[in-house]
Amino acid sequence: MPEQPLKDKIALVAGATRGAGRGIAVELGAAGATVYVTGRSTRAQRSEYDRPETIEDTADLVTEAGGRGIAVPTDHLDPAQVRSLVDRIAGEQGRLDVLVNDIWGGETLFEWETPLWEHDLDNGLRLLRLAIETHVVTSHHALPLLLRRPGGLVVEVTDGTAEYNRDNYRVNFFYDLAKASVLRMAFSLAHELGPRGATALALTPGWLRSELMLEHFGVREDNWRDALGEVPHFAISETPRYVGRAVAALAADPGVSRHNGASLSSGGLAREYGFTDLDGSRPDAWRYLVEVQDPGKPADTTGYR
Repeated sequence: MPEQPLKDKIALVAGATRGAGRGIAVELGAAGATVYVTGRSTRAQRSEYDRPETIEDTADLVTEAGGRGIAVPTDHLDPAQVRSLVDRIAGEQGRLDVLVNDIWGGETLFEWETPLWEHDLDNGLRLLRLAIETHVVTSHHALPLLLRRPGGLVVEVTDGTAEYNRDNYRVNFFYDLAKASVLRMAFSLAHELGPRGATALALTPGWLRSELMLEHFGVREDNWRDALGEVPHFAISETPRYVGRAVAALAADPGVSRHNGASLSSGGLAREYGFTDLDGSRPDAWRYLVEVQDPGKPADTTGYR
C-alpha cells in the first residue's frame, strides 16, 4: 500500500472534536487526505460539554499527521450551517470522497439503566436529535457532492455491531434506539447509494479510551492500565486511532463496495486489513464481550488483542 494512499482524497468528519471522530480524522490525515473537521467546540466557544478539546486542535493534529486539516465550526442540527459547510467544500475542492457521520453529543443526556417513563424526557429527546437527526441533515446536504464522482464512501459511526445490538439491550431506551437507528441508517443508505456507485456502512469502535473515558477512570493514555484494578475488562479497550485506522483502510480499499450495507467493527477490520492499534495490538472488543465479559468470565484478553 502506498505510504499515503489517500493523498488526493477529500474527507468530511462530522463530529471530530474528540473521541472516535478525532481519531478518524487524524488517521485519514496520516494517509494523506484533506480532512474537514466539524463540531461545536472551538477555541472561541465551547459547547454544552464545556470541555477543552476543540475542532481547531483536531485540524492541527490532522496536519501534523501528514494531511491537511480544515476546521469548520458547525452545528449539525442547523440545516443552514450544514448547507454552508458543504457549499464551502464544493467551492474549495469540487468533490467529497469520504463522509464520516460521527456526531453524537449524548454523554451528559442519558441515564444508565433508567426506564423510559422515569428518564428525563427532554434529555432523551435531545439525545435522539443529536444522535440521529444530525446524521440525516448532514447526509441530505453532503451526499449530492459525494455522488459527483463514483467510489464515494459513507461511514456511519455507532456503538455496537448489528448482531450484538440485535440481541442486547444497550444502556436504556434512548441510547438503544439511537445506536440501532444509526445502524439502520447505514443499511438504508447502502440501498440508495450502491446503485449510484457509492458505499455506505456502519462502523463501531470497541471500548474506546476517549478523553471522557480516561477522565472517568482518573487515568491518562500513558497509564490507562492503572484503571484495571477497578475495571478489569477495560483491558480490552482501544485508542480512538484504532477505529481511525479502520476508516483509513476502508477509504483506501478499491474494493470497499463489498462492504456496502455491512455492520463492521474496528477489531474485525484489523484482522482483515492487518492494521494495529498504537501499541501494536489488535483488540477485538466485540468478540471479547460475547465470549468473556458478558458470560461473566474473569478478565483475560489472551487471544483477543
